[in-house]
Amino acid sequence: MATSTKATKVSKEKIIERYMQYVLEHETVPRSIFKFCKEIKIKEEQFYEHFGSFDGLQKEIWKTFFDQTMGFLGKNKEYGAYANREKMLSFLFTFFELLTLNRSYVLFALKEHHSKMESMAQLKGLRSNIKDFATELIQKGNEGKTLKITKQNPVIFSEGAWVQFLFLLKFWMEDSS
Repeated sequence: MATSTKATKVSKEKIIERYMQYVLEHETVPRSIFKFCKEIKIKEEQFYEHFGSFDGLQKEIWKTFFDQTMGFLGKNKEYGAYANREKMLSFLFTFFELLTLNRSYVLFALKEHHSKMESMAQLKGLRSNIKDFATELIQKGNEGKTLKITKQNPVIFSEGAWVQFLFLLKFWMEDSS
């Protein structure tokens, strides 16, 4: 039976915040959703209203970083007038500033798994978000081009944007300055 708590609604953001706090304080992911919910004093059902597993929660954290970045960019009045290159650079700068604010969690999350593939699994949703963002910028850039040879292939260049992001992420993780 789940722990008894108030019948208040628990937000997805609150669960994310408590999860990030938990892993940093305990230096490990919770052993079970039941124990995690008991520790943060919510009902297990409240967790499952938002997430199906810790994997889903971890992916959602990265999606939240992306959404917050886009929200910050949307608040910038000049952002809409930027060229596509400046939009991508603004995105990357803002995203990495947000990661810096959460550096301890990000480093833990990416270094927790012994296999690089396991740590990359949590970035699956972020990969889609970044590729979609890059594709949109590429398509807008292609609109004014009349010759097919001058148009950039959105599939190839969006994948390139993802690879570039991974290089930057690796550099950011190893940066000790």
